[in-house]
Amino acid sequence: MSPVWSLGAGLLLLLLWVRHRGLEAVLVHHRWVFVCLFLLPLSILFDIYYQLRAWAVWRLHSAPRQHAQRVRHIQAQVREWKDEGSKRYMCTGRPGWLTVSLRVGKYKKIHKNIMINLMDVLEVDSERQVVRVEPLVTMGQLTAHLNPMGWTIPVVPELDDLTVGGLIMGTGIESSSHIYGLFQHTCVAYELVLADGSLVRCSPTENSDLFYAVPWSCGTLGFLVAAEIKMIPAKKYVKLHYEPVRGLQKICEKFTEESKKKENSFVEGLVYSLEEAVIMTGVLTDEAEQSKINRIGNYYKPWFFKHVEKYLKADKTGIEYIPSRHYYHRHTRSIFWELQDIIPFGNNPVFRYLFGWMVPPKISLLKLTQGEAIRKLYEQHHVVQDMLVPMKSLEKSIQTFHVDLNVYPLWLCPFILPNNPGMVHPKGDEAELYVDIGAYGEPKRKQFEARASMRQMEKFVRSVHGFQMLYADCYMTREEFWDMFDGSLYHKLREQMNCKDAFPEVYDKICKAARH
Repeated sequence: MSPVWSLGAGLLLLLLWVRHRGLEAVLVHHRWVFVCLFLLPLSILFDIYYQLRAWAVWRLHSAPRQHAQRVRHIQAQVREWKDEGSKRYMCTGRPGWLTVSLRVGKYKKIHKNIMINLMDVLEVDSERQVVRVEPLVTMGQLTAHLNPMGWTIPVVPELDDLTVGGLIMGTGIESSSHIYGLFQHTCVAYELVLADGSLVRCSPTENSDLFYAVPWSCGTLGFLVAAEIKMIPAKKYVKLHYEPVRGLQKICEKFTEESKKKENSFVEGLVYSLEEAVIMTGVLTDEAEQSKINRIGNYYKPWFFKHVEKYLKADKTGIEYIPSRHYYHRHTRSIFWELQDIIPFGNNPVFRYLFGWMVPPKISLLKLTQGEAIRKLYEQHHVVQDMLVPMKSLEKSIQTFHVDLNVYPLWLCPFILPNNPGMVHPKGDEAELYVDIGAYGEPKRKQFEARASMRQMEKFVRSVHGFQMLYADCYMTREEFWDMFDGSLYHKLREQMNCKDAFPEVYDKICKAARH
């Protein structure tokens, strides 16, 4: 039988099986079939297109020339909205399924959509050590652009498809954040189109109130059209040290100790149970022991969190030299550990060697094709949350996560939080060491109920003066939300810049209690 006939027969059998089981049942209980056959190939095509586009734009130097024209088009759309009587709120016209957030943004159907097609690197200024980019530039695109030139940015949030705009208007973090802070703290200037159609640049010394109010505002103060981000010299490798730790108190003590050391370029923890974790510390270097180089980003390599778990099971420490870009995107291929729920056999060596080059599927395509049944299933039986809590509350926080959710692994990422104006800052007058606790997966807690359990978690986070990342489902009331976040500067600027008729309040845009 020819390959074409074999393929045709296979597809026919698949369609008959789908018809017998029902499409919805297959999508919910055997989602890997649809993901492997359709979404993985589509994801490859998406990547090829965007990589070729970024290469062509940079080679032709067309981005800087076209940027001003594109910004004028955005301004024209805003002025048109004003001329129409400012009847509806404005929002970006980017489809909700293209965002990395799992939240479904229904507001786009009722708000005035402003088309913003800004996805290019504009300028690399080696003298100032600053890169100027448009808001839809992704982390994968940016590191691929900068690393060959000998540069990187201080904070490279994990996933390839995270955008600069999302990381500024929301937030971003990486295992270098104990030195540099959150992604917003590595930015030196923003350019925005405001509600009146004007173009404004803001920095710590120019329109400083707006500069500090933009992060976490989720696009409710204006449309971001460019950002300037600090650069640092890139090095070839990360010398990564793995250390298994047992006992919750010892885990917290060790993690806190390593997070305070500025000689550690990177600090990260993976907690596999209430009493077991692996703490990793890394140092940037240009030299490596050849026998200890591990190119973890190669498609056939084990998923990183599974690789790390081997050190825990063997109860031994270890040192590896990982190429820097592989390290920056170490959790991309398995979407941290979310992909194991979508493709259960995804880390099997046979699958990795044959099909690993197509992994991961685009999160945007997963959202686009999930359907209402899967969305409700995820909402009720799946957790994707990042809570930012003071380091001094780490032990109590992990215990709370265990009782309320019981999701493992937990991701631990330390960061320094400076006392800047804006929605997020420490309680005191000094910078404070915080930690991001990321919970991604199916809660094992008996009688888990999404709304009640997450409200309990949110209450705890407020009690320790912590913060919830706004990409995730938020169940707080308006009063509770503004108890967690400092809205003084934000509301002052909304009043001054006539934003109340132009953009919804951030709470109304992201919280489940307010969304339509």
